[in-house]
Amino acid sequence: MIKGFTILMLLWIGTFAFAQTVLNFYPTGSALDLSAEGEIAFNAHNKRCDELWAKDNKQLTTAEKTYLENCSEVDQNYWDPVGGGCSWYCGGGPDSVSASSYLSSQGAVTYVPKNMHNLDYKSAWVEGVKGYGIGEYVTYHFNAKSPRITEIRIANGYVKSQTDWENNSRVKTLKIYLNDKPYALVHLEDCRCESTFKVKPIGNGEDKYDLPKDAPGWTLKFEIVEVYPGKKYDDTVISEIYFDGIDVH
Repeated sequence: MIKGFTILMLLWIGTFAFAQTVLNFYPTGSALDLSAEGEIAFNAHNKRCDELWAKDNKQLTTAEKTYLENCSEVDQNYWDPVGGGCSWYCGGGPDSVSASSYLSSQGAVTYVPKNMHNLDYKSAWVEGVKGYGIGEYVTYHFNAKSPRITEIRIANGYVKSQTDWENNSRVKTLKIYLNDKPYALVHLEDCRCESTFKVKPIGNGEDKYDLPKDAPGWTLKFEIVEVYPGKKYDDTVISEIYFDGIDVH
């Protein structure tokens, strides 16, 4: 009886210690209003901006000058979440992305793991097992001297259109592992949005400059724990997980 009680106590203590070390994040999403029609309008706007920039400023009408105030030289891709300006990705980012599985291509459309970090809302990673993909994961591989991460951004589901987002399953709870050790649980809203949350700097910090050339890198793994079922498909989809951070400027 005492032996059984001792085992139960040890299990309880171990569970409590685990719960204390794993963080919980509840990010609020920022809506994504993306569509094929939106892309057409975006490209038409950029074309008009290019035409006005090509003209002599003295020849511009008042209306044209006003139009130019809403033009951007860096936002050239409708589906790019980062934009063309300088960002953490000027010096940061993973070396590669791998996954436990992925859905086979359908014609020219792929669902490979690198789609989850190609900075393109139009593509996505889709797990490739039967059912909702519980336990399937994507791993980001960073070299030892990679700049540190302080923010994680998630475009959950197939966000390229409202119909695709509704028809496919989305992640409800995502488990993050840092170097294969449980780090955090992310509890996502069921919205066609980008969810953002801050983290304490992840990486080797200033010490990275003193590391040998063959120093081992580090990994961030994102595992599907719980899902919101899609209207039509079991397949669980994540369009993008990307980062912001420090050590690049």
